[in-house]
Amino acid sequence: MADQSDVEIAIQSIVASAFYPNGTNEASSLGNICRVYRGAPSAHALGVDIAASILNISVTALSNIKNTTRYSRVWQTLESVPLSLLTTVGAEYVSFAGRCVVGQLVGIIINGAVYPYAVQTSDSPTTVASNMAELIRRAGWIVDYAGSTITIPGANSVNARVVAGAVSLQEIKRQLQEFQVALWCPNSQSRDEAAALIDQSLSTTKFIALSDGSYARITYAGCETSDRMSDATLFKRELRYLLEYPTTISELTPAMLFGINKFSANTDFVNTLNS
Repeated sequence: MADQSDVEIAIQSIVASAFYPNGTNEASSLGNICRVYRGAPSAHALGVDIAASILNISVTALSNIKNTTRYSRVWQTLESVPLSLLTTVGAEYVSFAGRCVVGQLVGIIINGAVYPYAVQTSDSPTTVASNMAELIRRAGWIVDYAGSTITIPGANSVNARVVAGAVSLQEIKRQLQEFQVALWCPNSQSRDEAAALIDQSLSTTKFIALSDGSYARITYAGCETSDRMSDATLFKRELRYLLEYPTTISELTPAMLFGINKFSANTDFVNTLNS
């Protein structure tokens, strides 16, 4: 079941891939370090980053939600996609290769904990590895990342799988909500270059994939630039997008991963099966 957190994560992944098309182990498209995350930055951390010429890009859901429910509650079977993204697993590492296709679900299990990621349109094996590395780091693991390979030092057991399969979804409601991508930059040039890169990556995408197999329609809603005289070192711009996305229930599981249990993939429950 998709909710606003799934939409935030999808936007975050697209923006991060725009800045780091070769993964976060390589320099960003702008040359500066770019931090892309959900939620507002803390004042202290932002001040330290701005002083070091590090860009911060935050993704947040705004409170204005409009109910756009209009479709009958019918089950729809989504078409399965080919498994074209491959994994290689070692004692403490996972490597990705092949072709990324929306509808594939990547899963890495570390010491029994599963970390899932829904492949996006703009993904490559390198950006999948980069986004997975960030996901695992947020869980408290130390992750070494290079190219399309991530290493988890100290992990007792590591496994990975890419899966895709048909799933039946029923849409129970639909909503239109505004999401904001805020840029916090050390100068006007980096802000303008970053804003153009973000807007291009999001405005050329009509639909973005969500973790339950559904899609959110995205349209540009406006922007606001803020150059405060009281803080000449902070240059800010807010890009806003309207996303219409469904809330769904599933009759079949979107994918089979590890173990015989259930885990939450961006708040969407996915059944799992022993490998």
